[in-house]
Amino acid sequence: MYFSTTLAERPARSLPLHKSLLCLVCVVLLVVNGVFLLRNLDDLRAANALQAQTAQVSDELQYLNLLVTDAETSLRGYFLSNDEVYLGPLRGAPQQIDAQIRALSVLLADNPSQTRNLAQLRTLVQRKLALLHQSLEVFRQGGLDDIVAIAASPDDRAQMDEIRLQVVIMTREQNELLMSRTAGFYQQYRHTALFGIGINAAAIIMLLLFYKLVERAFVARLDAERALQQTNDGLEHIVAERTAQLSVLSRHLIRVSEEEKSRLARELHDEMGANLTAIGIDLATVIEGLRTSEPELADKLGRARRTLVDTVQLKRRIIENLRPSLLDNMGLSAALQSYCADYARVTSLDCDALIDPEADGAGPTQAIALFRITQEALNNIAKYAKARNVIVNLTHEPEGWGLEITDDGIGIPEGTMARTKSHGLLGMRERALLLGGTLVVERGVNGVGTCVRALIPTAAPGGNEEAGNHSTPPALAQNAGPERQDSLPQGAANPG
Repeated sequence: MYFSTTLAERPARSLPLHKSLLCLVCVVLLVVNGVFLLRNLDDLRAANALQAQTAQVSDELQYLNLLVTDAETSLRGYFLSNDEVYLGPLRGAPQQIDAQIRALSVLLADNPSQTRNLAQLRTLVQRKLALLHQSLEVFRQGGLDDIVAIAASPDDRAQMDEIRLQVVIMTREQNELLMSRTAGFYQQYRHTALFGIGINAAAIIMLLLFYKLVERAFVARLDAERALQQTNDGLEHIVAERTAQLSVLSRHLIRVSEEEKSRLARELHDEMGANLTAIGIDLATVIEGLRTSEPELADKLGRARRTLVDTVQLKRRIIENLRPSLLDNMGLSAALQSYCADYARVTSLDCDALIDPEADGAGPTQAIALFRITQEALNNIAKYAKARNVIVNLTHEPEGWGLEITDDGIGIPEGTMARTKSHGLLGMRERALLLGGTLVVERGVNGVGTCVRALIPTAAPGGNEEAGNHSTPPALAQNAGPERQDSLPQGAANPG
């Protein structure tokens, strides 16, 4: 009921309508402002293009005037020196002047008034060039006196003045066009700037209103977060209590499990061991009695006795897996050394055990935890690692007992510890955590193989040593040596 009410009261993910409208108005204002800015940019580009065009027209007109002047000057130089070299500018003037006229036609194509002025200027220039060529022919036929008479006539000076005046008129008209368009652009720019200022002011007002709404929502959100934080604190307190209870329960289950394994190992050793020994004695006696009279039955009973011997060995392995007798009788160092030797023999792996001699001083809880972690790690290596060499290193650190198990196999995949089905690795970590220690599974040196590092404090949390503090079973204490456990009588061990 609580969760359904919470989901029903959860606010919608979209903004309220008035906030959405404010955002939309701000966006529209900014878009309009951007459009006007783009128009101003286009007008500015057009004004700059007109200014560049005016400058180019003025340059082209001045160059055209210079070409006519150079042609006239070159002809006069020829008159004075009678040297054909001076006629170069005059001869090249028609082509150059035509090129300048065409360039000016392109520049002034969008201005009808300037186009008419250009046509008039072309006529004046062509007329001037024709007069210059006529003067050249007169000089070649008549002489310098005729040329002086032509030059003294007012028509010659008037033509050149008309050309200059036409150039000045076209230049002034182009400048006036530039000034008028610049003034119009400035006026339009001023209006646009004022309009943009108004748009920005409206946008600022909208943003202020939106800020007020956001501030109000932010305050409400802070209140909700504060309430949520209080709820989370309460939940964390509950989780901490539950975690503590689960931790106590886990330690209790581990203690009960070890006690149950110890009890089961003791019963298997005492009860089943005694029964199997008695069966072996009886079988040996019957075999000796039937060896001469019923040899076939004796052979069958011999096979049954050998099966019994295998069963005794199976019982021994089961007992050692449930509760290693060497751990209770000889200490942690001997138990790890023996287990690593058996592991190397069964798996054909090179397993080196580097055990600190002080390991026998570990408490029962720490000893069984270190042994179980080593046992699980070696089992995982045999199943998955595809390794050839294994090293088990147990040292006494200032913080506690440091256990390191390394191999040269394929290595552990990333995220294996986080997988829910990695019960073996999780079990090793829980054993370390329940004793206040740590366990890390990572890649080996240079990324080769796997390394399991565990650190178990010297004293268990809260001084709780009862998890592994089991009294040694009397029968196991009396039969400490593996050769003496569940052994058959000497006479029954060698059936005929």
